[in-house]
Parts: sequence; C-alpha cells; structure tokens
Amino acid sequence: MPEIYGSDCYSPKEIAEHVESVGVTKANLPVFSMAALGVLAGGFIGLGAMYFTLVVSDPTLGFALSRVLGGVAFSLGLILVVIAGAELFTGNNLLVMAWVSRRISLAKLLKNLVVVYFANLFGAAGLAMLVAWSGHLNMSGGAVGRMAVTIAAAKCDLPFAEAFFKAVLCNVLVCLAVWIAMAGRNVADKILAIVFPISAFVAAGLEHSVANMYFIPLGIFVRDNAAFADVPHLAALTWAGLFHNLLPVTLGNLVGGAGMVGLVYWVIYRRPTAPK
Repeated sequence: MPEIYGSDCYSPKEIAEHVESVGVTKANLPVFSMAALGVLAGGFIGLGAMYFTLVVSDPTLGFALSRVLGGVAFSLGLILVVIAGAELFTGNNLLVMAWVSRRISLAKLLKNLVVVYFANLFGAAGLAMLVAWSGHLNMSGGAVGRMAVTIAAAKCDLPFAEAFFKAVLCNVLVCLAVWIAMAGRNVADKILAIVFPISAFVAAGLEHSVANMYFIPLGIFVRDNAAFADVPHLAALTWAGLFHNLLPVTLGNLVGGAGMVGLVYWVIYRRPTAPK
C-alpha cells in the first residue's frame, strides 16, 4: 500500500503493526513483571490526578481554563506510563489487536487485563493513602482537600449509564493518545502526542477507571474531616460507591479502547485480505 500520509513520524499502518507486536510482548510478560509494572502505572496515573486536583482547586481560574490546565497537568500520568514504562489497563485494551490476529490467546489477553487492572488499583489506592497521610490536602487553606473530596463524591454518585458512556469516550481518547504517541520518534514527539487527547478527556469530565482508583479512595480516606461535611453527595462516598463507579467505568473503557480504537484499526490495517 503506498504511503498516503507523508511525514517524519511512523505511518498509521506502521503504528498498527507496532501496536500489535507490542501487544504480544505485553501478553507474554512474567506475572511478577506485569503486576509490578501495573502498580507503577496506577501510581503514575495517581500522580497526574494529584496534579490535576491541585490546579482545579484554584478558585481564581475560570471554568474552562481550570479544566484545560488541569487536563494538561493530568497528562503527566500517561507521559510517565509511556516514557518511563508501565502497564496501564486502559492502554492495554489495545492488546485486542494481537488477539484478533491470533498472535496471543484469549487466556493471555484476559490474564494481562485482569492482572494489570488489580495492580493498577493497588498502585493508585496506595498513592492515595500516601497523599492522605502527607498533609498535601491542607494546601491552599484546605481547598485542595475539599476539591479532592468533591471530585470523589461526585464520581460515586454518577448514574450507571452516564458513567458508562463517559468511560467509552474517555478510553477512545486515551487509546488514541497511546496510538499517536507510538508515531513519535523521540521523547518530545511522544509527550506532545499525549497532551492533547488526555487534556481533552479530562477537560470534558470523562471517566477513567484507573484515575478513579486514586480519586475515590483518596476521598474515602479523608471524608470524615468535619470541614468536608457539607460536600454534595458525601453519603455516596464509600467503598461500595467505588464499586458502583468502577463497574460501569471499566466496562465503558473496554468498549471505547478495545472496541472503538483497537478493533477499528485492526479492521482497517491488519485484517487479512483475500489474495487477488
């Protein structure tokens, strides 16, 4: 097929080949490595979420500006995952390409997604505990802590359908960020590729399962502070509320990432064609 998108970066067809090959490597990682890298990814996304919370807690910023700047700050999480190296459940939805090409088994696909998912939860919730203990939430006269609890409570109160569709849209953007980052030939290329899709999903208020593994536990850890007693939807902020959020968000992330990015690009670039 002749090249139709001339540029210095890798072509979409080359990206598809690379994503599939990387998927094979990821699926064949030893379980310990897979889990350890998953813990790192959960912590990395948590660091981006911590940065986001700090930015949006500033009451002097207008709505759109705070969301956009917060989204740029949140991009730190995926930048660390892609550049430093880690295993992220939402990005690993692209392993579906290697599965439909029959280069990995369904068992290996599911093993990777399950191990990485729970490792992400451990890493993100563990970072949330450290942040709660650190006194970080006392910054700006407690405004950072109040924002953290407000974010967490609102997520726990989302209706199932709304959470699901926000998650679908979210992981379309996350997987596209991973996709176009693979087009880059150097670190600067990859960072720039990540920032716009990630800041878009954050600014739009979409739902990311791994980010919520940080946001909601953090809110639960500090919710009993009397200063937060009047936060809306506080009663929903419980461990059951975490499950209430993660179930639709995880399903939506799978549909958006595996279905609407991975499978679509597989059909376009990797589907076997009949010989002429």
